[in-house]
Amino acid sequence: QVQLVESGGGLVQAGGSLRLSCAASGSIFIINGMAWYRQAPGKQRELVATAPNIGNTYYADSVKGRFTISRDNAKKMVYLQMNGLKPEDTAVYYCNANIKSTLGDRARNYWGQGTQVTVSS
Repeated sequence: QVQLVESGGGLVQAGGSLRLSCAASGSIFIINGMAWYRQAPGKQRELVATAPNIGNTYYADSVKGRFTISRDNAKKMVYLQMNGLKPEDTAVYYCNANIKSTLGDRARNYWGQGTQVTVSS
């Protein structure tokens, strides 16, 4: 069984910063890509940023230059540093990871439970 647990959300004023963390635990052989998504009220879930095991990070245009994704493979964690927050960044933020539990398993996508980020104007 694999679990992803996010932390770090909260209420912040526009222009402020937050750092989200996501810890993966359980039966993990290898973690491939890790990513952050968000879902605002009444909107579809959207990709915010990705951090592949090998290769370049990706950012949605709406967060480029303000958000930074990073990962610590030894700790099985992924982070999202959010600076210059805007009210339109208000959403539930979800951690996503593509994980193989054993050598013989196929990789599967796992989701965290989400953490609320609210940015006041």
